Amino acid sequence: MKKVHTHVGCVRLVPIFNHLDEESMMKIATKARHKDLKRGEYLYQAADEDDTVYIVHKGQVRIFHLSESGKEQLIRVLNPGDFTGEWTIFSADTYHEHYAEAIRNSAICMINRNDLLELLKEHPEISMKILSSMSDRLQQSERQTASVATESVLNRIIYYLEGLANTEMEDEVTVELPMTRKDLSSYLGTTPETLSRRFKELENKGLIKPLTKNKIHIPSIEELLFSVE
Repeated sequence: MKKVHTHVGCVRLVPIFNHLDEESMMKIATKARHKDLKRGEYLYQAADEDDTVYIVHKGQVRIFHLSESGKEQLIRVLNPGDFTGEWTIFSADTYHEHYAEAIRNSAICMINRNDLLELLKEHPEISMKILSSMSDRLQQSERQTASVATESVLNRIIYYLEGLANTEMEDEVTVELPMTRKDLSSYLGTTPETLSRRFKELENKGLIKPLTKNKIHIPSIEELLFSVE
């Protein structure tokens, strides 16, 4: 019973499930399986069968593509409450094209495709939420691809920081980078050295102020955007 309650806590984190009543979440939790990952361990690798939805309960997981030359391209970082593998709901007999690696010690909830399809019959509204989430990710991916192809590295950083700020109420904000500088450079399509130089450039201009390794204070979002080349 303890595992079921643990899974309920995991399910409750996810936007596609957390609107359900307690009884429904308990039902989903009974279908979930648990997996612990140590930092550096893989949740799945390219060519593994794709038949499961994975929910991050604790920790952090990065999803990346590995080219034939061995170059990594970060796709996204999963934090608690984030999920991946939803494509399996709509396509059977598919295989992963990317790698999912734990950045920190992580706890994962896993729901098999067939079990999830049964749940969707009882709660069809979940399908709409999944489709909405997939649409948001596709739009984000398209924006990211266009940005890497057309914008300078400095502009990519500025737009990324603006996205993290995600506020319409305050011009002065503090943001926290959800990934390492190495992963961020991969995500933005540049090198760690270039990323570091551009961050320093913004700092020297007074547009950002590093507080810790991952926290950055932005005195004015408006001024930061005004500096776009």
